[in-house]
Amino acid sequence: MTLKVEGLAKRYGDSTVFEQVSLAVAPGEFVAIVGESGVGKSTLLNCMAGLDSWDAGTIVHDGVDIGGLDGEARALWRRRQVGFVFQAFHVLPHLDVAQNVALPLMLLKQAAPARVAHMLEAVGLAGLGERLPRQLSGGQLQRVAIARALVHRPALLLADEPTGNLDPGTAAKVMEVLFAQTREHGASLVLVTHSEAAAARADRVLHLSAGGIVPG
Repeated sequence: MTLKVEGLAKRYGDSTVFEQVSLAVAPGEFVAIVGESGVGKSTLLNCMAGLDSWDAGTIVHDGVDIGGLDGEARALWRRRQVGFVFQAFHVLPHLDVAQNVALPLMLLKQAAPARVAHMLEAVGLAGLGERLPRQLSGGQLQRVAIARALVHRPALLLADEPTGNLDPGTAAKVMEVLFAQTREHGASLVLVTHSEAAAARADRVLHLSAGGIVPG
């Protein structure tokens, strides 16, 4: 399921965040996007997920024009096809760790406790499934967000600084989990990051600027 972005532009009033952004990500490919702070890396990722609007260009995933979907259809597409690792975690405080990770499966009406347990173990949170988010550190919350993004085996995986709150050892382990998802399940992985170590694992590194995107 290839992701294709063509001529994408995002503006706020008279201010251009980026324009003429074009790239394609094949199934099983890991692409890292780097760039200076404020250049719109997170905004671009939000557009790819259909969470933000854009002013020109197209985003097509597996032949589906995301811009042509209404809000409900876009939400259903995200639910089935997208795993998103948010920089701000967005875990639900009233659910325990296992319930937070299982949320994408619950929305798809699937029950797979063994898969949830496997994902918790993969990100180093085995045995913490019954804890509430307030009982976890920032680094542990980041790992919950990563496990949640991966548990339903999405075709498109989008990650916004997924190692930003992690120590180097845990960051390396998390990157291995993300990398394995692309290889084992054929997911397309797009990572935006400031981390040279994280970007070094990618098949390709692209540099985003206001004028477009070029090989890094």
